[in-house]
Amino acid sequence: MKASRARYGVVALAVGLAVLSYVQRVAISEAAGPISRDLHLSREQMGLVFGAFGLSYALFELPMGLLGDRLGVRRVLAQIVLAWSAFTALTGAAWNVLSLWVIRFLFGAGEAGCFPNLTRMLSVWLPERERVTAQSLMWAATRWGGAATPPLALVAITLLGWRWAFVSFAALGLIWCAIFLFWFRDDPLQHRSVNDLERKMLETSRAFIHGDTTQHRWLSLLLTPQIFVLVLQYFCFSFVWYFYITWLPTYLREARGQSAGRAAAFAVLPLLFGGFGSLLTGLVAARIPRRVIAFFGFLGSAILLFAFTRIHGVMPAMLCMGAASFCSDLTMPISWDACVEIGGPYTATVAAAMNMLGNLAGFVAPVLGGFILERTGGDWNPLIYLMVGAAIISALSWLYLDPESAGRRRRADPDGEKARIDAEGASL
Repeated sequence: MKASRARYGVVALAVGLAVLSYVQRVAISEAAGPISRDLHLSREQMGLVFGAFGLSYALFELPMGLLGDRLGVRRVLAQIVLAWSAFTALTGAAWNVLSLWVIRFLFGAGEAGCFPNLTRMLSVWLPERERVTAQSLMWAATRWGGAATPPLALVAITLLGWRWAFVSFAALGLIWCAIFLFWFRDDPLQHRSVNDLERKMLETSRAFIHGDTTQHRWLSLLLTPQIFVLVLQYFCFSFVWYFYITWLPTYLREARGQSAGRAAAFAVLPLLFGGFGSLLTGLVAARIPRRVIAFFGFLGSAILLFAFTRIHGVMPAMLCMGAASFCSDLTMPISWDACVEIGGPYTATVAAAMNMLGNLAGFVAPVLGGFILERTGGDWNPLIYLMVGAAIISALSWLYLDPESAGRRRRADPDGEKARIDAEGASL
């Protein structure tokens, strides 16, 4: 008898939701032009609207991660998908800058906790050797979903108008939620499609994740130096990445003189290349130390972004930016798997803390970008130089981080690792 493959259904659900979340959050970058015209928004105001999502996502991320660890993934994910789908639809009802800001803020609050809970879900349902591969597949799919969004959003906006386009995107979330509630269970042992061999395969993952979360040790864990550095590198990574899904179409139109159609086509490249970077990590992570991949990935991104500012041709410049995104996205599966290795039973909480800082960057980056553009008369280079500096900080962080060693210590001596974390947290 062969082991059943119910776990691959969970991977499919994770990939589907990851793509959906990115489609719904990236769509507004393509709609920025018609929204600004209809609601009479300046670039600074549009930057604030872009940042509303990142701010609320950051504020609500940690509570949603804690809820996932305490209440279970099934319950939390179903609620947040329903919430963010509702606010996606309501985006089309905005009538001024304040209403749009509030709706996008609430949309971000709805999406908070998505990826921390998906990370916990994959960690329970997959053996250790398959985790990074699944994360790489999921993040590649998000990038490709995001890459497909600008042209798809342009078509939807052209056919339906920007208001009804957001309503059509919201309907996809309701469909996913119905399938998820029907099929998914928090514990693989409770799923009727899992046979004895697959249960045995998942025993170690269940034991590693289903530890004691009744005490307040999560706070001690979050105060350790390794968590501080983990979230710092992810903040800097996200500072760069949010440019691709917020200001890039505007940059291509204003700084590079591209039409709306050509800007949408070129804006695909960083997300498209980033997907290949994530996918490649899943193939090579077992043969190359993950911290080595992360260090050189971020360093390569910094070098390529600096080169981007010196390239005059639009196509070669965007290929260079795509290569920078490829390099930085080599680190995505590694960062998220680090949350499992370091967090153990607090996987969703650690992932939420990391993603909270990442999405705080999602607030800071577009708002700061709008401020810089207003104060420099539309000079984009200072913003890109800040992105270069952020990538360098991320690279340096991986000279310290070593999550694989932390995971080995936890498996070998869970009580000793708990005592060490408590001591480090208390010292801070």
